[in-house]
Amino acid sequence: MDRPAAQALTDAERRRSAIRFDLSALLTLSGPVVLSRLGIMAMGLCDAIVVGRYSARELGYHALAWAPTSVVLTMAVGLLAGIQVMTARRIGQGRRDLTGAVLRRGLVYGFWIGMASMAVLLAAGPPLLHHIGLPSDLADGATLPLIVFSLSMPGYALSVAGAFWLEGLGKPGPAAWAMWAANVVNLAIVLLLVPGTLGLPALGAVGGAWATAGARTFLALAALGYIALMPEARALGVFTKPEPDRPAAVEQRRIGYGSGVSNFFEVAAFASLNVIAGWIGALAVAAWTIVLNVVAIVFMVPLGLATAAAVLVGRAYGARDGPGVNRAGVIAFAVTLVFGIAISLVIWPTAGIIATAYTRDPLAIAMAVPALVLACAFLIPDALQVVVAQSLRARGDVWLPTITHLVSYIVVMMPLAWYLAIPRGMGIMGITWAVVFASFLSAGFLLFRFWLLSRRPL
Repeated sequence: MDRPAAQALTDAERRRSAIRFDLSALLTLSGPVVLSRLGIMAMGLCDAIVVGRYSARELGYHALAWAPTSVVLTMAVGLLAGIQVMTARRIGQGRRDLTGAVLRRGLVYGFWIGMASMAVLLAAGPPLLHHIGLPSDLADGATLPLIVFSLSMPGYALSVAGAFWLEGLGKPGPAAWAMWAANVVNLAIVLLLVPGTLGLPALGAVGGAWATAGARTFLALAALGYIALMPEARALGVFTKPEPDRPAAVEQRRIGYGSGVSNFFEVAAFASLNVIAGWIGALAVAAWTIVLNVVAIVFMVPLGLATAAAVLVGRAYGARDGPGVNRAGVIAFAVTLVFGIAISLVIWPTAGIIATAYTRDPLAIAMAVPALVLACAFLIPDALQVVVAQSLRARGDVWLPTITHLVSYIVVMMPLAWYLAIPRGMGIMGITWAVVFASFLSAGFLLFRFWLLSRRPL
């Protein structure tokens, strides 16, 4: 074999080796992260099932209380995304000792973000419910659960800061186990308070909200306690006051701003779909809650893949490795595509069985099943758009994903959902068609952007 041919073979082998390494790293990182994200949704699923089987109307109260809370909460989580990316970049730069500074900044941000989130929800949440055209009984029933949800925001923000730091460090396992331990706490409380057992009064949706608050408090204590007891905590700079580093602090906040605003647009748009369902009626809210809850559970897997992709892309970006950035992104997109196809083929034929797990109400089930089948059409693009968006942020493209989410979900999806559901009389099927269109739009924009950047040097 001549020298050029041998060199070409060597280069091909190196590329294959790099692909295998990145694929293995993606799956290794994403596994615990997916487990953690599924833990988040398992908590919501547990509450929805217990509350829904207690009363379909109480499930509507719970969903409407969660809608404004989820907007603020998800925005708060997005604002802390810089912790994850900056930690991964420090690892890529070979500066593990500076990761503690990222955590310390993140905990300060998390505390103030949590306090501000709680204040906003307490002040604006109840009036909002009563001024968006909902029937008065729905607004009244959702008010107290919303207040209880808001009280858990500071603790939850601190738990997210700790979990994001561990994930950026490449240690997602402890955060995952803490989340599932919190699920045990949540289950115990929800079974006590929702139906009223051991002589306690039945609290319905309010009991579900208190269970969530208790679990989040536990989660914060568990995550921060683990970090404090890590043998390498001092070497990572966890207990060391960092030197002032304004550029790093600005970049950490900048990533958070882009992610937080993007999350706000996306979740606000989806929360508005609950309101549109509320304009149709209480059973429509319950049926759409079933669809959205199932989709949200599925979404936790691509969200975990997005976290792993951001860590790998962030490490390569920190090392100024352009081919590594592109390779990590493409591998993540391919794995996400395979997952989206597989889960759609599972949900499609089992939609009826899934719906009956949430409620006994035949009318709610009849509305939920066809919408759940149609929802399979947007599982693939919805999964892709979150993974591509996180990969773009990790490589320094912060604001394009935000603009994409603004256009796709606020400008397009919200009015389209209203038009199809109300004037066209399509009900929650119209809402679902709007999500299908917006998801393809968002995924297409973001994939095109990543392809453009992949052709440029870092």
